[in-house]
Amino acid sequence: MVDYTLLANAVRILSADAVEKAKSGHPGMPMGMAEIGTILWTKHLRHNPLNPSWVNRDRFILSNGHGSMLHYSLLHLTGYALGIEDIKQFRQLGSKTPGHPEYGYTVGVETTTGPLGQGLANAVGMALAEKLLGSEFNQDGFTVIDHYTYVCVGDGCLMEGVSYETCSLAGTLKLGKLIVFYDDNGISIDGEIKDWFSEDVVKRFSACKWHVIDNIDGHDLSAIDQAIIEAKQEKIRPTIIICKTQIGRGSPNKAGKEDSHGAPLGDAEIDLVRKELNWSLLPFDIPQDIYTQFDCKVIGKQMENEWNELFARYTVKHPNLASELLRRNRHEVSESLDWGKIIAAGIRLAEDKKETIATRTASQKAIEYYAQVMPELFGGSADLTESNLTRWGAAQTLDHTNNFTGNYLSYGVREFGMSAMLNGMYLHGGFRPFAGTFLTFSDYARNALRMASLMKIAPIFVYTHDSIGLGEDGPTHQPVEHFATLRLIPNMCVWRPCDTVETMVAWGTALSQTDAPTSLIFSRQNLKYMERDQASVANIQRGGYILRKNVESNLVDMVIIATGSEVELALGVYDKMVTQGLHVQLVSMPSTSIFDKQSLDYKIQVLPKNSKYRIAIEAGVSDIWYKYVGLDGLVIGMDSFGESAPGKNVFTHFGFTLESILTKVENLLNVRNNKE
Repeated sequence: MVDYTLLANAVRILSADAVEKAKSGHPGMPMGMAEIGTILWTKHLRHNPLNPSWVNRDRFILSNGHGSMLHYSLLHLTGYALGIEDIKQFRQLGSKTPGHPEYGYTVGVETTTGPLGQGLANAVGMALAEKLLGSEFNQDGFTVIDHYTYVCVGDGCLMEGVSYETCSLAGTLKLGKLIVFYDDNGISIDGEIKDWFSEDVVKRFSACKWHVIDNIDGHDLSAIDQAIIEAKQEKIRPTIIICKTQIGRGSPNKAGKEDSHGAPLGDAEIDLVRKELNWSLLPFDIPQDIYTQFDCKVIGKQMENEWNELFARYTVKHPNLASELLRRNRHEVSESLDWGKIIAAGIRLAEDKKETIATRTASQKAIEYYAQVMPELFGGSADLTESNLTRWGAAQTLDHTNNFTGNYLSYGVREFGMSAMLNGMYLHGGFRPFAGTFLTFSDYARNALRMASLMKIAPIFVYTHDSIGLGEDGPTHQPVEHFATLRLIPNMCVWRPCDTVETMVAWGTALSQTDAPTSLIFSRQNLKYMERDQASVANIQRGGYILRKNVESNLVDMVIIATGSEVELALGVYDKMVTQGLHVQLVSMPSTSIFDKQSLDYKIQVLPKNSKYRIAIEAGVSDIWYKYVGLDGLVIGMDSFGESAPGKNVFTHFGFTLESILTKVENLLNVRNNKE
């Protein structure tokens, strides 16, 4: 017979000991949620420690990720490949047990959490993906996608605004297989939360159309078990189980206090915990009997084998659906597709039309093109579909009232929640999600973008209305620092194309990668189609390339660099400088992120070392460009906010006209010539 109280205490002790050894961490939450974790993982969670990537596994997300030792303890004790030595290395350099759960580092961790609320938002995306995949792939008698998404959240997660954004949408979408455990312990780092978090959580979630199970004793094993059973019986509404817990449960002097939240208990208090729990064993000494009772490998393998048998029959009856589901789950491009040829054909399509259009329109055309070969595309927008142009002709708006089918979602005005949900959808598998908003509102979504980059996953973030050219909406909507700040995020690929061809390449590159997210930045105003030779076309995928040059040797007098709408201005400068007898190279650099990864030889070819003059033109903050033009180079950018006026007038006001730029270039030439 399983002694669940003993198992919960094993979680408490192991968590407290690991934090104590590290002299760093958060022991209070794992000790307070030990019963919840134990009951969920041993009695309800469908998972196989021998195959953590089983397609139809339940997902478990620890949104209050500071309590990571709860997750690590449960992974270790239930049989995952996370040994006791890994637990001992908690929070140490290179360990599999970092301070907060990290996707890709620890077996069984579904997403990186730590910034509060992000895990909950990711979970909403996962639950959405599960329901969509089930609707698309399940057939009569073959329910091959059928799993729950479980989330642990704390007070901090519910204080963060992203929790409201995503939970509101989860209720609207009727994500009935999303189950949230709220660790209602009333304590955060600053102490008792009653002075800064007094809202009625029951009414809040009821208003969001959730099923609320209130006032569960989080230390009553039977009550927890029954609450989960009730939650699983609710098929329409997502469920939140509000568990009253005591932070640091088992600590005689620190339980129920902020002292146990974010610091080790201390050796003396750990000794008292052992006495309180009648635990006489040394740190990290777990009896085999506890491992045996916790072990989920046998039942996990049995559950997966049953699913495998179902899927084998499904494969016989629906072979195309079966192979497609597995392909999409792995984020693989269909074997029948040559992605390089697909991008090349898209480029030819853009070249043939030679359209002068806004790159947001070019983006929509690119989506139309790639969607023909990527059924896993799932698009959306934060209430700006007609402005972002993220909806393509064959897109089907999600019908969440009947059969839950569709590949396009209006997220409402929820930029942060939308972006975090994209991360969750991608992590779940089965979709290549993308969604759009105005570039200036990427600020709202910043932490989700950072987490996507950190996790090395590949959702696509579409940003339109890319500069002061936006015009009358004024500086609140005109992005100036946003190109630079997005480029500063490690592992984020940022594209700002200048025309239809570069836009086709940007989309193709974004869709072809699986280890980095992409931010695609598009204009509202029309941009001129750029003629280019085939060598230039081939080099667009390298992020920066020579668009024009009037010299075949390496003896380049002037290099002009530009992106997006400013490439047309740069072309005017190029033409003028050529008439003055200078050897000039015009460089379009739609992606500094990718250009920076090229070989030194290629970068020197594009930006020759011996060029006398280097100029960069972009309607954004100027600092980032000095690494390309040097401290003595000329950067024509924005070092203030914009103004409210028609777009052309704003560009003129800030000097983004050919005449104004030529004046600055001539001044540069004169200064250099006078010095010589």
